Amino acid sequence: MRTKPNIIVTGTPGVGKTIHCEIVAQNTGLKHLSINDIVKERGCHDGYDAEFKSWIVDEDKLLDAIEDEIKQGGYIIDWHACDLFPKSWIDLVVVLRVDSTILYDRLRARNYPEAKLQENLDSEIMQVLLQEARDSYDEEIVVELTSNSSEEMEGNVERIETWLKQWMTNSVGGS
Repeated sequence: MRTKPNIIVTGTPGVGKTIHCEIVAQNTGLKHLSINDIVKERGCHDGYDAEFKSWIVDEDKLLDAIEDEIKQGGYIIDWHACDLFPKSWIDLVVVLRVDSTILYDRLRARNYPEAKLQENLDSEIMQVLLQEARDSYDEEIVVELTSNSSEEMEGNVERIETWLKQWMTNSVGGS
């Protein structure tokens, strides 16, 4: 049994996953696991997609590369997908959402190619990642939070930290 939970923070690129994870990790001692970094650093890909300017993730290699770490617990996982992680590894799924006009500006500022920008906007508008989370995990561990402003982000961080404290109390008797 893990003594610390694993949390996924997921959502369309540009919703604030990384900053949420960095702050929660800094405040709680959970380890921030950036899947994008793991894919690059540990070679968990099948090459680079020049049109979308992103790595083509080999999910089997990725899961093999992180399995031993994740099973120990204590991770806050930062990635735009969640359905590949086994249910037994995950204790909370936070799906960050953002207004499409704000998301457009954020992705434009990142110089996303037009096709990638449009694909991500469509994904956000159609709630693809939220539905993916709901289809992949038990309803009670999936939480949808908005991340349109720094105030909302601060509130989200507080909610995640409160959940973590409660999990620790319930799961390991507060020790």
